Amino acid sequence: MSLREILQIQKAIILDGALATELEAHGARLDGRLWSARILFEKPELIHRLHLDYFRAGADVAITASYQASFEGFRLLGLSDEKTRGLLRRSVELAKEARDVFWADPENRSGRVFPLVAASVGPYGAFLADGSEYMGRYGLSVEELMDWHRPRMAALLQAGPDILACETIPCPEEAEALLRLLEEFPEARAWLSFSCQDGRRISQGELFRDVVKRVAGAAQVWAVGVNCTAPRHISSLLKEARRVANKPLVVYPNSGERWDAARHCWVEGEQAEGFGALPLEWFAQGARLIGGCCRTGPADVNALRRLLIPGTQLPF
Repeated sequence: MSLREILQIQKAIILDGALATELEAHGARLDGRLWSARILFEKPELIHRLHLDYFRAGADVAITASYQASFEGFRLLGLSDEKTRGLLRRSVELAKEARDVFWADPENRSGRVFPLVAASVGPYGAFLADGSEYMGRYGLSVEELMDWHRPRMAALLQAGPDILACETIPCPEEAEALLRLLEEFPEARAWLSFSCQDGRRISQGELFRDVVKRVAGAAQVWAVGVNCTAPRHISSLLKEARRVANKPLVVYPNSGERWDAARHCWVEGEQAEGFGALPLEWFAQGARLIGGCCRTGPADVNALRRLLIPGTQLPF
């Protein structure tokens, strides 16, 4: 089943929420530069459990724990490239296995579509672990960014995800690199979502409308939008996107807090009580894939589903 097929059955697709938030809640330490990707080899069963929690909460899509996984990052821990390829594939397999467990229970299928698995292709800035995914300005060319992303994208696709989630992109150079790279894998499909600094500009400063226009014209891109951005900016960004995009829009904001790269923590929370009724506004403005990013959890996903797709039988 594809995104398009799901949207013929229900009006919106519910994405999952943050993995890191829940991993920390279950006692995992994420203070290293690999963040949640480290749990892929330290405690993979916990990632499996969290994917299952999100499916049960109402998510139609699980995003894999590969956001911060990279060959360069794992080399710092002494892992071979072959081991890294295996971990990237394993990130997809864990989500697929959780989906199989979820779908095997007939009680979970009431009012539900068969869930999808989106392989997270996090930005180059996530590897730097200095907050660059919220700034951009990498100093790398499009070709250099393609070379960096190519092996991880290839490994993820080998595991057979339903779609790639190219996410938290701060600059047009990285978006261009990913678009060109997709052409090397013609069977692949993706969504691209940007991190934004306000209601008009992406993190590096360019107009959101301009980068959306470029991305929306790519045949392999099924949806385009924004993630890991404060909820207060989403409506304005969606208005900008609707002017230039004729594809489904994807939004999964963070909780409204700001990442402090120096102290490696989130500060200045503004949306501690969840998104409230904002998702209805986002849907009216064209968002069709809606979920949560950093500092959101299963309860937020459950609230999203009850708000956007009422009547689904859920265990929450």
